[in-house]
Amino acid sequence: MTIENLEKELKEKKLNSIYLLYGEELYLLESNLKKIKTLFGECIKGINYILIDEQNVSEIISDIETPSFGYEKKLIIARNTGLLKKEGKKKSGDLSKIKDKLEQYIDENIKIINESVILVFIEEEADTKSKLYKTIEKNGVVCKFDYQKPLQIEQRIKSICNAYKVQIDSATIRYFIECCGTNMQDLINEIRKLIEYAGENGTIKKEDIDKLSIKKLESVIFDLTDDLGKKDISGALQVLKNLIYAKEPLAKILVTLYNHFKKIYITKIALNTNKDLASSLKLKPNQAFLTNKYKMQSKYFKENELRAILQELCDLDYNFKSGKIDLQVGLETILCRYCS
Repeated sequence: MTIENLEKELKEKKLNSIYLLYGEELYLLESNLKKIKTLFGECIKGINYILIDEQNVSEIISDIETPSFGYEKKLIIARNTGLLKKEGKKKSGDLSKIKDKLEQYIDENIKIINESVILVFIEEEADTKSKLYKTIEKNGVVCKFDYQKPLQIEQRIKSICNAYKVQIDSATIRYFIECCGTNMQDLINEIRKLIEYAGENGTIKKEDIDKLSIKKLESVIFDLTDDLGKKDISGALQVLKNLIYAKEPLAKILVTLYNHFKKIYITKIALNTNKDLASSLKLKPNQAFLTNKYKMQSKYFKENELRAILQELCDLDYNFKSGKIDLQVGLETILCRYCS
């Protein structure tokens, strides 16, 4: 089941008896888990609300069978138990036995589960080929929470703004994503701030994002690279100083700068050899929008210039660790040297 379909079912107040929610997009996963708990109603821990983890996973069947004492149903949340993980060559004996028993129990007792239990598995990853996965899929709902693609994020941001009667156009949302990244929790925090600033019937503008939003380091490095490409040394140094003022560690700035120029170098080579850029850069689906930005910035530099910058950053790392140079001075020197 897709995230959107799951959200639609929960909005219609439809609860299934078994869920498997897993994946990387933790904000949306936890948000939907919260909706399940809200629909379930009053939760009394130990009575009609049971938490299972890897420490007490052996008790899961016993917990399913134990009555909820005065309540119609029991909510059991099994979080990161390891039951859905792919098994290695050396199978963990006890867990493997529990997995087999649970798979068989669900298949044979699904009617009882439907009448008395809501069982929710929360996992970081799940082996889609395992018998337990297939049993849950057959008898309940399986939803994988992948990172959202830019268009999906855009639709979610738009709907949040509409709910508060605040206007924002598509171009501004795309700029917002470029500045603040694709992590839904971060985006929600930032958009709430902008909504408060714009006010009811107001409009969120690009300049509001520049004034109020906390930009990701990677986004700021794009700005710095633009200044470098335009030979604007004062602009590049100001971006660096702003990062230092924001208490970004110099070592982190160096690593991020190196990785950024490495990607521009890969972009240059991929374009010259007609290779797929997204796969060459190993971008996730929610990062595909970055290909155009890397293409634009690769036009500023020649291959030999990019190799030279990468070498200088490596040399700076070595010289800093050897105590031969201050890291801030070294970074400023490299920026000035390129722009001279």
